Amino acid sequence: MRLFVALLLLAAVMVGHAHAAPLRWASDAEANVPFVFHDPADQSRLTGYEYDIAQAIARRLGRPTQFVQNDWDGLIPGLQRGLYDMVIDGIEITPEHEQGVLFSHPYYVTSERITVRRDQQGLDTLAALRGHVVGTLKDTTAERMLQADPTIRIRSYEEETNAYTDLKNGRLDAVLLDGTIALYYGAPDPGLKLVGDPIGRVAYGVAFAQGNTTLRDQVNTALDGMIRDGELHRILARWNLWTPAMADLTMDATTPDIAPDAWRHYMAATAPATGWRARVDRYVSFLPLLLHGAVLTLAVSACAMVVAVGLGLALALLRRYGPRWLGALATLYVEIVRGTPLLIQILFIFYALPGIGLRLSPFVAGVVALGMNYAAYEAENYRAGLQSVARGQVEAALALNMTHMQALRFVVVPQAVRMVIPVMTNDFISLLKDSSLVSVITLTELSQTYVRLSSTYYDYFGTGLLIGTAYLLLGLPFVRLARMAEARFQAGQRRRGHI
Repeated sequence: MRLFVALLLLAAVMVGHAHAAPLRWASDAEANVPFVFHDPADQSRLTGYEYDIAQAIARRLGRPTQFVQNDWDGLIPGLQRGLYDMVIDGIEITPEHEQGVLFSHPYYVTSERITVRRDQQGLDTLAALRGHVVGTLKDTTAERMLQADPTIRIRSYEEETNAYTDLKNGRLDAVLLDGTIALYYGAPDPGLKLVGDPIGRVAYGVAFAQGNTTLRDQVNTALDGMIRDGELHRILARWNLWTPAMADLTMDATTPDIAPDAWRHYMAATAPATGWRARVDRYVSFLPLLLHGAVLTLAVSACAMVVAVGLGLALALLRRYGPRWLGALATLYVEIVRGTPLLIQILFIFYALPGIGLRLSPFVAGVVALGMNYAAYEAENYRAGLQSVARGQVEAALALNMTHMQALRFVVVPQAVRMVIPVMTNDFISLLKDSSLVSVITLTELSQTYVRLSSTYYDYFGTGLLIGTAYLLLGLPFVRLARMAEARFQAGQRRRGHI
């Protein structure tokens, strides 16, 4: 009887969990070890100590999880826009950050650590870094510490891997970053070493949109429970991240025998490939990711080019043949779009337009932004093509009893299109490469795939060749199609001329 009752209770819990709204949480998992990242041994699986914490929180709240990938710079704007419920990505609890978001209780505290090359001596304190070139991540406590000394030449990076790579290559004298990052990126490298005592204090918290106090309080309750029953201790110990500072924060002085199996798994999975066969096998394992990134890149680029061609032609016709006021508006559009950065346009369409009630999915926003941007350049191409068609041909068409619209459709536009096909091909290849910018609005295309793989395995050369080859293979067929289309237009013109 007791077993039957227990099964009923378990079924009730499972049914309630299945019907609960998913807990949508976001992080930048592209190059984010050990926070949230793709398992090097299985790139389709997310892992990381913050991933484990997010799963534990959701389980205690009785809700399934829904992960949302977003670029680091877009995490808080996406939270404020309502794309997800919370952000877990090593967000530092600082007075500046607290002005924009709500924070949970700290789930991890650490300090800044200095990393130098193995053969360097003496750069083991902040004072010793005076007059040197030091790398760090932008918008972090470490960066603000370095800014306090005007003699330090600061290099701020988007990705921690680039900072440590530049340190190894001699472009930096030292790197100052969170101890968590230094442990996974600096300490394992035989060419680098951590020096000096821990500096300062950094606390990470779960971020919520302003006003979302209900979820914040629920997460705080879950975190308190994880501290009391030792689950947070167990998670951090598996990742080799339990420290005296965490023992002080949680008042947990226990020393359970927990093997750092997650740390060991990561070290083994990212160990340098020995021999050409192992390297080839690793590159072969990248192919599914490359294919996924290539398909998304091609889809965004092709759809955006359709928008660019259609809108560009309409703008060119308005400027050439439309009423003066419409021509002026078309000119204003072209000048504004060409005079502002594409990245700003993408961010504006995705993050600013919801303020006026226009919410677009990441894919649609990427297509619209790229299409509207390239439409301005296509408009200039078409305008040049239209101007190159002799006015006498329009007059001849009108003399043959064509309407003005028929003359444009059957005489002027086909000739203009034929003239600008080579330029359109170049523009499409440029658009194909510029599609990398849509990674800032949660789309993982080829360039973002390169960031993930190269930062995971510290292999910029081989992975870069693979990504470059993928872009080349995507662009070459369109060059061939453009030549075929141009030849067909020319053949058609010759036949009409012969007749």
